[in-house]
Amino acid sequence: MRKRIVYLLLSIGLFSSCAQQDISFTRKMEPVNFSQVTITDRFWKPRLETHAATTLGVCIEQCELATNRVRNFAIAAKVIPGEFEGLVYDDSDLYKMIEGVSYSLTNHSNPALEAKIDTIVDYISKAQMEDGYLMTYYILGDMNQRWTDMDKHEMYCCGHLIEAAIAYDDATGKRKLLDVAIRFANHLIDTFGPNKRVWVPGHQEIELALVKLYYKTHDSRYLDFSKWLLAQRGHGAGTWDSPDYHQDLLPVKEQRTISGHAVRAMYMFTAMADVAAATNDREYMVALDSLWHDVVDRNMYLTGGIGSSRENEGFTEDYDLPNDKAYCETCASVGMVLWNNRMNLLSGDAKYADVLERSMYNGALAGISLSGDKFFYVNPLETDGTHHRKVWYRTACCPSQISRFLPSIGNYLYAKSDKNIWVNLYIGSTARINYQQDTIEIRQVTDYPWDGNVRFEIKTEKPFQSGIKFRIPEWCKQYSLSCNGQPQLVKKELGYVTLERDWKDGDVVEMNLDMEVEVVEADPRVKENVGKRAIQRGPLVYCLEQVDNPIIEKAFITSEMSFTTARNTDLGVVEIVGTTADETLNFIPYYAWDNREPGKMKVWVNYKK
Repeated sequence: MRKRIVYLLLSIGLFSSCAQQDISFTRKMEPVNFSQVTITDRFWKPRLETHAATTLGVCIEQCELATNRVRNFAIAAKVIPGEFEGLVYDDSDLYKMIEGVSYSLTNHSNPALEAKIDTIVDYISKAQMEDGYLMTYYILGDMNQRWTDMDKHEMYCCGHLIEAAIAYDDATGKRKLLDVAIRFANHLIDTFGPNKRVWVPGHQEIELALVKLYYKTHDSRYLDFSKWLLAQRGHGAGTWDSPDYHQDLLPVKEQRTISGHAVRAMYMFTAMADVAAATNDREYMVALDSLWHDVVDRNMYLTGGIGSSRENEGFTEDYDLPNDKAYCETCASVGMVLWNNRMNLLSGDAKYADVLERSMYNGALAGISLSGDKFFYVNPLETDGTHHRKVWYRTACCPSQISRFLPSIGNYLYAKSDKNIWVNLYIGSTARINYQQDTIEIRQVTDYPWDGNVRFEIKTEKPFQSGIKFRIPEWCKQYSLSCNGQPQLVKKELGYVTLERDWKDGDVVEMNLDMEVEVVEADPRVKENVGKRAIQRGPLVYCLEQVDNPIIEKAFITSEMSFTTARNTDLGVVEIVGTTADETLNFIPYYAWDNREPGKMKVWVNYKK
């Protein structure tokens, strides 16, 4: 298997500006919830089983026994005596863990785990103040200091509480945590807003959570408050010395270039896209289009990771993408998935799903070990052998983030509109989709991402007329499609090909996505990668590890190198073997590195013609 495709990573032509096309500012499609999708394939199903069996246990143990996250709430609830211990934002990690448990419970029943969460929810409820306020750092400290420092993550914690509460209610039907979240959200609305106090959240998150609460409750106050909070930025109301770090230099509708902390930016852009969809606000989308191009064209790593600087956990200047010093926080890659998902829903353009897929399979998935019990906070593209996953971090946003992200991946497979069903990701699964006042079943059979063959089997009690739109990934240069054994000639538009017909029970669509090895050249303005190349295949970026390549420092990719693929049973992956007359290199998927013995690693490898 040999194919050499050299392109500018940061200026891919497929990522065309929305200014060049007619943009509608309401969603083109609505997502199919993960609860309607059962993952069945050999790639993701074992990861989700490991998540349920191991990852959640690690997170609960850390929150309950190794740290004081649960204990702080028990103290605030007056169940046990004690004082606050930990960091100001530790409540948020417990909320994210509850959200991850909720998603997992939807597809993996666990009465004992549910009972444990019920106990924690009881602590949280009893800890809440009479006026709805809830943050253990201040409840167990000095309540006179609450709402005095915009950088103390009070609204950030409320946002994660809201997301956890919605997820837990959806999974179990138990409203207790949702009632707590609503009281806290109402406290915010009672305290801040027009003709009340001004506030600029130091760490964005509440904005997107409020839109979720709006859809959950149909109470427009939450949407209005989210939009009000976004509108406070860029007017000098922030109490910090670094407005650039907080995306607070300009009003959000006037922002055109990325700056500051990567995760905060992703959450804010996600919220902007949600508000744009709910309010049909063109100015938001114009800003988001420009921001998206600035991120993807000039500030994104090959892995879909973002944020090159450790100093601000975010961005510096365009094309500053060091490999060994790359920050690429796991939370930021998950943020890229969230934001690009919302942009895809808004626009109906597959380029956003392309970036979502890149970030999900590489930048985000690398954040957790194959065993499910160790995590990366930082995801460099090169290391001298000293960078390794840990069981937990003092600032534990990334472990709790990945614990809620993994069981929610079913959210990103399908979407629907009045006239179409949209297929965005290729994952072996069975989806039951409520569509046109009926329920249809789509069974996806595939060995993706190792193989580009995908089979779709349609089950329906009665025929239905619809288009089914299949995303053709930007990495795929050749593809074919057949329906019931008949080849289909279809035109690709905005990254999708569409089959329109009267679908009936037993219809089968077969797709082949040409999945060749690609030799990738970066934009020459990325100084770190001049004279280097990287390897990718399908959605996966590959790397060299010292355990497979003892003399990794002397490794070269050459113009004469041929590539073959082989199963690596040790890691459970498809590896790529590059060979010349003088050299053999063994590449493994980037997400799978640091799962064996310690050693050096690199994505970008020296190149010679």
